[in-house]
Amino acid sequence: MHPIDPGTDLTETCIEGVSVYRGNLLHVRRDRVRLPDGTESTREYIVHPGAVAMVALLDDGRVVMERQYRYPLGGDLLELPAGKIDPGEEPLVTAKRELLEETGYVASSWALLTTMEPLAAYSSERIHIYLARGLERRVRQLDDGEFLEVFAEPLSALLEGVRSGRITDAKTQIGLFWAEKVLAGDWTGRPA
Repeated sequence: MHPIDPGTDLTETCIEGVSVYRGNLLHVRRDRVRLPDGTESTREYIVHPGAVAMVALLDDGRVVMERQYRYPLGGDLLELPAGKIDPGEEPLVTAKRELLEETGYVASSWALLTTMEPLAAYSSERIHIYLARGLERRVRQLDDGEFLEVFAEPLSALLEGVRSGRITDAKTQIGLFWAEKVLAGDWTGRPA
């Protein structure tokens, strides 16, 4: 084990890299890097375009949620509405687009709750989580091949779902915890 002095530069520098796989969503790379102590190592990781998730709050206090089958896990997950950022698209634009497409709602008020890096050890993905209020119902516009159920539950019931293990999705858990703090006045969101 190498002792690290406080304040030491921990940057790992890419020496060379190769693309291992490029698909519609994911790009997998393998890079040879120089470590802070001068030795070399390999880093395999996923280049991800980033995503958004929305805590969409109805006027009656319920949160808009989705039930969606997630193939890699072999089952349904309960999640906040969310989606991938398209090339050149700003995260807030993505959030507005995805909320309408998946749920049929538009919001008049937006605040950024937080940005999270869910898989920092092997992915560049960042998820921007927003609080959307002033919802108005429109017509949803699901993408081809997208199947999901939209429902709404009180925040308290959803937080109990996190506690009980009914809601296991990380972005959803973090978004719900942030919403609880913001709605209680303990924390504030940032202008979107």
